[in-house]
Amino acid sequence: MTVQVRQLATTTPDFEAEFHRVLHWSAETDHEIEQRVESILTHVRGSGDAAVLEYTARFDGLTAGSMKELELTQDELRAALDQITPEQRRALEAAAARVRAYHERQLEACGRSWSYRDEDGTLLGQKVTPLDRVGIYVPGGKAAYPSSVLMNAIPAQVAGVGEIVMVVPTPRGERNLLVLAAAALAGVHRAFTIGGAQAVAALAYGTATVPRVDKITGPGNAYVASAKRRVFGQVGIDMIAGPSEILVLADGTTPPDWVAMDLFSQAEHDELAQSILLCPDAGYIAKVAEQIERLLPLMPRQDVIRASLEGRGALIHTRSMEEACEISNRIAPEHLEVSSNEPGRWEPLLKHAGAIFLGAYTSESLGDYCAGPNHVLPTSGTARFSSPLGVYDFQKRSSLIEVSEAGAQVLGEIASVLAHGEGLQAHAKAAEFRLKNRQGGAQ
Repeated sequence: MTVQVRQLATTTPDFEAEFHRVLHWSAETDHEIEQRVESILTHVRGSGDAAVLEYTARFDGLTAGSMKELELTQDELRAALDQITPEQRRALEAAAARVRAYHERQLEACGRSWSYRDEDGTLLGQKVTPLDRVGIYVPGGKAAYPSSVLMNAIPAQVAGVGEIVMVVPTPRGERNLLVLAAAALAGVHRAFTIGGAQAVAALAYGTATVPRVDKITGPGNAYVASAKRRVFGQVGIDMIAGPSEILVLADGTTPPDWVAMDLFSQAEHDELAQSILLCPDAGYIAKVAEQIERLLPLMPRQDVIRASLEGRGALIHTRSMEEACEISNRIAPEHLEVSSNEPGRWEPLLKHAGAIFLGAYTSESLGDYCAGPNHVLPTSGTARFSSPLGVYDFQKRSSLIEVSEAGAQVLGEIASVLAHGEGLQAHAKAAEFRLKNRQGGAQ
């Protein structure tokens, strides 16, 4: 069966309309999901552990007499690390080491406190402190994601977070050893086998057993996304993730089967995932299309890939690589591959992307698992104003201000004028009291 991937060209009159249809995706949550999530949050907030136990039994088929039965001990996490195969352990440890090294560099670059003194002795600066407690949500059910454990827990650990609490659904009690082993490696302090909106609620509000956190990170299904949106303000969140995306900028020098498989790598996530190729070489686009036809029947998740490519995928012929870069900036993709023998030539033209993968050998999948940078990335065009998850997401900043007596004479005059202009006389007087030779001020 032929794969009907949409093929566009920027030279055609209807390109803009067709391009808009390719990008269109509604982020609105289903009204029924919203209502059910609101009910779950309210129930967990009011009944705590009892509500979480009820929903875990209903949705995951996992019955427990108390929440303590759903908490994984450190011994269980370490035991999982010992039970996985030697090959899996080596891979997990290597990935964890690379992720940790990258985020330690990030800490050195942007995660430190700083201060300076003016010539009058006034100290100004910034104090960086880690969050006290964070919750990380790790998806479970259809698949298990040890890589998500590493990408969420390690930057939190590097940032200095006091306590990392993991929640992961285990439908019918089926635990994934790689997920538990990753938690042991990544420094997770407490872990609960709960998921869905009820797990988000437990983390946001706290129960008798699950501690309330300051921030929740990690991806999930529509119920998890809706719950994170609703609890924001009670706690911080990382982002509301949409379907996964890959955009490949190709100059025609990469083997076409490599590019076809890279498009598959995101399409296999789910039917709403988006895979787009931008290329100025029409002949090369035809070769990629041929490889899509050849390789798809070999893929175990071919039905999902086909639905994704036919529903939201596109092969776009551009006038030039420069135009391809312009279109990429309009899309602001989650994953952006520059599949070229001159990636450094095009990278300066690229402003908006969650992560940029440079060169033919840099497949997006390496970033997902072990390259080092975080794979929790902004989607749905939010890379225009958002960044990957990082050390900075697990820290907060406080301004430092220590005004000297001499500095108060200069700043006080400025503040007094502006405060009177705003009609805030107490503000003005507070500054004026510290001025020498002013009525009511220091003598």
